[in-house]
Amino acid sequence: QVHLVESGGGSVQAGGSLRLSCAASGYTFSSRCMGWFRQAPGKERERVAGIYTSGGGTVYADSVKGRFTISQDNAKNTLYLQMNSLKPEDTAMYYCAAPNIFGGVCYRADSPKWYTYWGQGTQVTVSS
Repeated sequence: QVHLVESGGGSVQAGGSLRLSCAASGYTFSSRCMGWFRQAPGKERERVAGIYTSGGGTVYADSVKGRFTISQDNAKNTLYLQMNSLKPEDTAMYYCAAPNIFGGVCYRADSPKWYTYWGQGTQVTVSS
């Protein structure tokens, strides 16, 4: 059974940093397009970053490019999202997402429908 568990969220002031982690169990981590999504109240869930776990190719939403960095540790089956220069508009629930297929064109995998497994989410709140 696949489990994704996020951690690392919290409340910070604008300009601050947080590092989110997503620990995966029961899941083969390599050769996947995995992603971090976020959803603010009243808004659709959007992908903020994606990564191909074999090779490390990454893709970012324009709104976070240059501020967020997605990375992985395959030995630990863990996905990370380093978030710097946080803004109030980054406030949302953040989710780790994983597909049930191998490979794929990660930059195209920006729809939640592409992903099968989701974590419970971790809240990020940025105050001005």
